Amino acid sequence: MPMFQPLKRDGLVGFEGGGDGQILDLDTAVKDGLLGGVNGGGVPDEKLDLKTMIKELDLQDVPSVFICPISLEPMQDPVTLCTGQTYERSNIHRWFSLGHLTCPTTMQELWDDAVTPNRTLHHLIYTWFSQKYVLMKKRSEDVQGRAIEVLGTLKKAKGQARVQALSELKQIVVAHLMARKTVVEEGGVSVISSLLGPFTSHAVGSEVVAILVSLDLDSDSKSGLMQPAKVSLIVDMLNDGSNETKVNCVRLIRGLVEEKGFRPELVSSHSLLVGLMRLVKDKRHRYGVSPALGLLKPISAHKQVRSLMVRVGAVPQLVDILPSLDPDCLESALFVLDALCSDVEGRVAVKDSANTIPYTVKVLMRVTESCTNYALSILWSVCKLAPEECSPLAVEVGLAAKLLLVIQSGCDPALKQRSAELLKLCSLHYSDTMFISKCRLTRTIQ
Repeated sequence: MPMFQPLKRDGLVGFEGGGDGQILDLDTAVKDGLLGGVNGGGVPDEKLDLKTMIKELDLQDVPSVFICPISLEPMQDPVTLCTGQTYERSNIHRWFSLGHLTCPTTMQELWDDAVTPNRTLHHLIYTWFSQKYVLMKKRSEDVQGRAIEVLGTLKKAKGQARVQALSELKQIVVAHLMARKTVVEEGGVSVISSLLGPFTSHAVGSEVVAILVSLDLDSDSKSGLMQPAKVSLIVDMLNDGSNETKVNCVRLIRGLVEEKGFRPELVSSHSLLVGLMRLVKDKRHRYGVSPALGLLKPISAHKQVRSLMVRVGAVPQLVDILPSLDPDCLESALFVLDALCSDVEGRVAVKDSANTIPYTVKVLMRVTESCTNYALSILWSVCKLAPEECSPLAVEVGLAAKLLLVIQSGCDPALKQRSAELLKLCSLHYSDTMFISKCRLTRTIQ
């Protein structure tokens, strides 16, 4: 049970004492910042629902006297015990229903289990959240109005004025949820998307892409973006734009790939794969690695893309970065390599990469079960393709011992079965005594 000690506030009476304490001047207390209030007086005229306000505001800097010591959430119906501690009514009743006859904060035994509504505190809470809520609504309305104005400007702006309008709209939609909804509802997606074309400058295109990745695009909007000329421009910016633009281009294409009517030929592009691999290998700007691998995963499901990946040399590049990847990125990279192994040319490329076997063996039982699964599948593919060449090499770097760990673990039975089959395949190239010696765990756990 979390314990929380409310802070005393000068000028406030009754928060740690019981009952319905009084405050000399409520509006002054809020206005002067005793409770972190916003500028302005009391409660707005219209009746607002406190629960709704708390949920929609989702504030982190709520005054401590408004927080229930049990749930650590803002109180909506505060009540005070005989000990002087105040709690949310439903929480303290739940505490009593569990058989507790003590105060949760002080652990004092209660001589009276009656609770007294703390109306002053409730009024303070309501006033504080109301002011915050009204201010938020006003700001939202201002932002929505400005977003509509900028959309109107975009319809007729040219040259540098267009770039400036797009830049302002980008700042608005990135910062404000209501602005994003307004742009979509006002038909802004089609206006913005229409600016992408074969003669669009990268200055305009980068702003357009940054806006589009911030919006919730529907199927029609995504279908409109799947035009070859638009995709070609996005791919060009993926290769030549700033690092931020490159990542935005990847995210936008990822959204298109996930659409039902997506055509694989749109991403069967040498330039696209080269751009993605540059992001994956970029040691200075690592924030592009995850988005790039996240796009390679779905497009590697298409045979023509896999074939092109082999031809651009993606296999050894992916293998060589495996040791430097975090668990999520590692899982994505192994997924792609495993997908490439589904074709003969891909399996050959994976086998021919010098570091495939040592790096994938090292992954086994070290990260996640999914990583182990993909790594095991890759090892099975290359060892099955060239058993005399790959199996001894894999055993020498500790595969046999790792496979025994998998078999003895509590992982998926299918994974254990595959491990047993691979262990049997590897054993064919050794005498029984020699193979047993290769199964020692000391090499594995070093």
